[in-house]
Amino acid sequence: MSAEAPPPAGSLEASSPFELRVNQSAGAQESFVKKSIATGDVGFLHSFTTGSAVDGPGIRVVAWTAGCNWRCRYCHNPDTWTVTNGTAVPLERAVEELRKYRRGLKVMSGGFTVSGGEPLLQDRFAVRLCTAAKAMGVHTAIETNGYLGDRLTDAELDQFDLVLLGLKSWGEAHQDLTGKDMGPTLDFARRLAARKRPIWVRYVLVPGLTDDKEIVAPIAKFAASLGNVERVEVLPFHQMGRFKWEKLGLKYTLDDVKAPSNDLAEETCKVFRAEGLQAY
Repeated sequence: MSAEAPPPAGSLEASSPFELRVNQSAGAQESFVKKSIATGDVGFLHSFTTGSAVDGPGIRVVAWTAGCNWRCRYCHNPDTWTVTNGTAVPLERAVEELRKYRRGLKVMSGGFTVSGGEPLLQDRFAVRLCTAAKAMGVHTAIETNGYLGDRLTDAELDQFDLVLLGLKSWGEAHQDLTGKDMGPTLDFARRLAARKRPIWVRYVLVPGLTDDKEIVAPIAKFAASLGNVERVEVLPFHQMGRFKWEKLGLKYTLDDVKAPSNDLAEETCKVFRAEGLQAY
């Protein structure tokens, strides 16, 4: 690794993505960070986790990238917002880490998922890592908000067997929730549909914030119109990441919000099912 890079800080593998990890590459020179992101020779990873059953089909290894261009109010990993909070990992090391699990992943009908943060902030690294995984015969997935999808060529899109696409909200409520316009995300979804690339929609259900049917219904209608959405995952809001906001000195606006009831989750799923989608 270049002398401009800090030495690796701690173990790459984490027991959970909810571990708080900060300043893992705080000593990296700005020129090194920019070059790494531009080439994908080095990625900045919060961690690797193994044995995930909730980040795509089967049992999966997940690489959690550092850096995110959105500021979702319910984010449970705000430590992944900053690139240099992640460990600087040479591409070769990440590939070798994944290679250790390739046989088991095939046996368990699983695969590899690159998530974040927002992995398309490190699009070169994400593409190169998933290309290496596919060369091993490992199923690949990317979890993304889709906002930077235009960074990928059509050929690069094909390195991801599945896109886990976060549709966060709708209309003006989307800007309030994420700090970003939803247009680029919808454009990315339409592009995936045109290429018939499989999508699993992920929708975080937050009582009082994303549970309004006037928000859910147009998302369901849009997802159904694409023709390539294989399933919708309605993910219940939780407070497992609240301590990170406190530790990082960030203003957290959802202190008093409870997890959605099973009834609310089921009612939300019904809105998606009414459009002919499989929702869980």
